[in-house]
Amino acid sequence: MVSSLKPKAIVIRSSKIVHKSLTPHPLARFVTEEAICLMFRIGFDDIYTVECWRYVVYVHAKGVSSFVSYADFPPRVGVQPPTRADFIKWRRRWRKQHDQAHRKQAPEWWEEYFISEFWQAPTESVLNSWGELVGSIKFAFSEDTWSELRRNYPL
Repeated sequence: MVSSLKPKAIVIRSSKIVHKSLTPHPLARFVTEEAICLMFRIGFDDIYTVECWRYVVYVHAKGVSSFVSYADFPPRVGVQPPTRADFIKWRRRWRKQHDQAHRKQAPEWWEEYFISEFWQAPTESVLNSWGELVGSIKFAFSEDTWSELRRNYPL
C-alpha cells in the first residue's frame, strides 16, 4: 500500500528547537515540532521557539507559553529507541494525570501523532520502523486506540 501513497515534497524549514543545557535530558531525543503542534493544537508557523532545558521543555508559540515535561513527548524513529528507563518515566508521568481512566496510558494525541507519521513515511522501510516502534510501546495504548493504530497502519 505504500506504493499507492503520493510522493512527498521535501519541506525544509529551520528548526525552532534550541538546546539550552550542557547536559541533555535522556528524553530530549524525542522532542519534535510535530509533537508540539499536536500537543497544543497549533501550526508549525505558530511556534516561535522551543527551549530544551535540563529538566523541562519551554514552548513559546502564538497563544502558548508553557513548560512541558520531557515525558509528554512520544518516541520517534531515527534516534535511539526507547529504553526501559524511558518507559518508567512515561508511566510515572501518566500516573500524574487527573483522569482516572487514562492514568496508565499515553495521552490521546499520541494516536494522532503516530497515524500522521505512518502516512508521512517516505519509504516502506521507514514505515516498518514506525510499526516496530509502536509495537514496542503497545502497553501505552487502550484496546480501542491500539485497534485504531492497526487499522491506520498502511500495509
